[in-house]
Amino acid sequence: MPLRRTSPARPRLPLLALLGLALAALAPALRGGEAMAVIPAGAYRPIARATTDPEIVPVTAFRLDVLPVTNGEFLAFVTAHPQWRRSRVSPLFADETYLAHWAGDLDPGPSAALDAPVVHVSWFAARAYARSLDKRLPALAEWELAAAAGYDTPSGRDEPAFTRDLYAWLSAPTADPLPSVGAFRPDFHGVRALHGLVWEWVDDFDTAMVTGESRADAARDQNLFCGGAAASATDPGDYSAFMRQALRSSLKARQGTASLGFRCAADLPLPPSAP
Repeated sequence: MPLRRTSPARPRLPLLALLGLALAALAPALRGGEAMAVIPAGAYRPIARATTDPEIVPVTAFRLDVLPVTNGEFLAFVTAHPQWRRSRVSPLFADETYLAHWAGDLDPGPSAALDAPVVHVSWFAARAYARSLDKRLPALAEWELAAAAGYDTPSGRDEPAFTRDLYAWLSAPTADPLPSVGAFRPDFHGVRALHGLVWEWVDDFDTAMVTGESRADAARDQNLFCGGAAASATDPGDYSAFMRQALRSSLKARQGTASLGFRCAADLPLPPSAP
């Protein structure tokens, strides 16, 4: 005879949701005890610019996630914030590709391992995730400054092993399924998988747009399109930077793709004031 309940049944989260929450809670430990790395101050030189753009963009020191956001971490986010679940997200903030590879609202399924980077996420959703942790998306200049580091030095362009791995990834199709975020070698700052895994959202991705108002921005168009971009490029040999520029120029904030994820950034804490 089945046992009779003596109290009302309590709703239970799906098992994978609980696993996602546990993984998110354990994330600092899984990341070697430190979830964010400090990126020292520096400067970013845009690969292509209009004649009115600054040649060098100063970047103050900031913190950057050591790893991109995983399916497990994003599962914890949508569990706690139901408005960002696949079936409930507003079409203003995500198109029909949003989390399309997940099996369900709270079930990433076999195509989205919990420790793999989350993809098919819109810019709006990525920004909401970051804000839920009192973080933000990195600015384009911040991301590019961090991504310039090699394995052993601040400049990956000077490291044959780094450039070899970078261009091997650029020439290969996106892995399916995506591997674990922890399977990548740390760079000079201790950050992993800025290259070699997925592309990543930046907060001001739309500043990479190559078109403008047809009358006032004619000079800008000529400088940023095709041959004009190469002629005005600060480093015509930096193929990977042109690839990122092209990708960002094609994106819309509601959009997500199978090869686009994100990670979070944060300002450095202010130093204590003098007594």
